[in-house]
Amino acid sequence: MRLSELFAQNRPTLSFEVFPPKTGDGFEKVKTATEEIAGLRPDYMSVTYGAGGGTSRYTVSVAANLLNNYEITTLAHLTCVSSDKEGITRQLDDLKKNGIENILALRGDIPENYTPGQYRYASELIHEIKAHNAGFCIGGACYPEGHIESKNRADDIRHLKEKVDAGCDFLTTQMFFDNNILYSFLYKIREAGITVPVVAGIMPVTNAKQIARICALSGTYLPQRFKSIVDRFGDDNAAMAQAGIAYATDQIIDLIANGVNAVHVYSMNKPEVARAIQSNLSEIITQR
Repeated sequence: MRLSELFAQNRPTLSFEVFPPKTGDGFEKVKTATEEIAGLRPDYMSVTYGAGGGTSRYTVSVAANLLNNYEITTLAHLTCVSSDKEGITRQLDDLKKNGIENILALRGDIPENYTPGQYRYASELIHEIKAHNAGFCIGGACYPEGHIESKNRADDIRHLKEKVDAGCDFLTTQMFFDNNILYSFLYKIREAGITVPVVAGIMPVTNAKQIARICALSGTYLPQRFKSIVDRFGDDNAAMAQAGIAYATDQIIDLIANGVNAVHVYSMNKPEVARAIQSNLSEIITQR
């Protein structure tokens, strides 16, 4: 199913993100974890794509397995920062061959010792996907707190509009821990003429060590309520996991209550996290 068709149903949806192995040695472990999450029958699952395409062949393998053996709609990530047009064309052909209809088009993180290639921005990749004329449903990333490299919020929204105008069918947000930030962001982008569906990205923090990395990479704002949870439970792994899942659940309930129907959980290949979130929402999310 094309995700644009799913979002047009205007009902609460829940999806999970998984990542492929970096090497073939880890493939079976990842396969088992992703299949366990697939058993929860989410509305769709997204499969990430390593920086510079380092996991590209495993991205397609994991996504194709979920789609063709478990009948789960899949969203395959595709980054362009270290790619050339020939490589992108091969990836698009491979996705099409495996029946994958949905792509999340990303620039990707800038690797060390980076030499600029044929693509600088995600909007250029989106143009390339559209030109491929294979009928993909295309998603893009958005940043409720502004991209860390943007000069200011207005500049960030202008670049986001360029991505949407290039052919984005929907947007998925970076993680955030304060829903008011998302609500403000949605108001601003709608004012700017960005009308495509926006999927809220939620990260259940189950390990206090995740926080430092999250903040370093994205500059994400941490509300005092969340900081208090980490301060109180961060040294107890089981308590932190339970509290992190409860916090994420509370965010999702508030989002749906306020009309943000599409929620994407960064489940990090953890079936137990996906299962707990889904269980907490069993009467809120309508299952197929």
